[in-house]
Amino acid sequence: MREGGRAALQAPGVQRAVAAAVSTAASLGLAVDDAVVVHDSNKLTVRLLPCDVLARVAPVADQVARFEVELAQRLAECGSPVAALDPRVEPGVYERDGFVVTLWTYYEPAAPGQVSPAGYAQALGRLHAGLRTLDVPAPRFTDRVELAQQLVASRDHTPALAAADRELLGATLASLRRVIGERGGAGQLLHGEPHPGNVLATNNGLLFIDLETCCRGPVEFDLAHAPGQVSEHYRGVDHGLLRQCQILVLAMITTWRWDRADQLPNGRQLGTAWLSQLRAALDRNRLDTHG
Repeated sequence: MREGGRAALQAPGVQRAVAAAVSTAASLGLAVDDAVVVHDSNKLTVRLLPCDVLARVAPVADQVARFEVELAQRLAECGSPVAALDPRVEPGVYERDGFVVTLWTYYEPAAPGQVSPAGYAQALGRLHAGLRTLDVPAPRFTDRVELAQQLVASRDHTPALAAADRELLGATLASLRRVIGERGGAGQLLHGEPHPGNVLATNNGLLFIDLETCCRGPVEFDLAHAPGQVSEHYRGVDHGLLRQCQILVLAMITTWRWDRADQLPNGRQLGTAWLSQLRAALDRNRLDTHG
């Protein structure tokens, strides 16, 4: 699940993507009689039954799947809390009918219960420890910020954004991108979007998914995506840097909501509410984004 404003597949595309997932799994010897769409965003997630595999399907142009598969394998090998590829088939990216298909283990949800901030922080710390052992090319978090800046600068892509709001978002993104980039140093490999939508509560504990968003930066950038109390249980946090990252992330996800291609339910309503929150956060922290 992405906080970014990627468009979901349209109905004919969904049908073709499901068919690609079914035929791929069947060609690999997995029994498939039914397919249940679990989530539709920039990738389609489908549960295949009775083999109980989770297939993720994206247009073939999305070659990030290869990066995600390699990362998941290496993190699983070092015991990091990530969802694993399905062990019954050769790990990899399968191309079919204009789509790339990856096959993952399906995890039954744990018994209903609130995930504790301490447990969330511990799992994220273990993930960060695993990511630190990997030497893989990945974009800087500032590249993600730049994408948001491009949206704000484009009236064609964000036509409903008022001039004052456009100025606020543009100035906030530019200022905090620079300040955090200078203050955060080289950083480390991060998940990129470890918000609750990318965390599975399973009988195997908390597991992170959607590794395609990995980037390099300070751990505070990742913590800014997590529920507020999580950072209280994470060791060595620079709380000043964290506050800056939280405001930066708020500005980014607010920008995604004004993208004309955004299909998040109530997205525009959220965008309006988050603009108010952004102004309040800047005032509360006495941040001058025009400095």
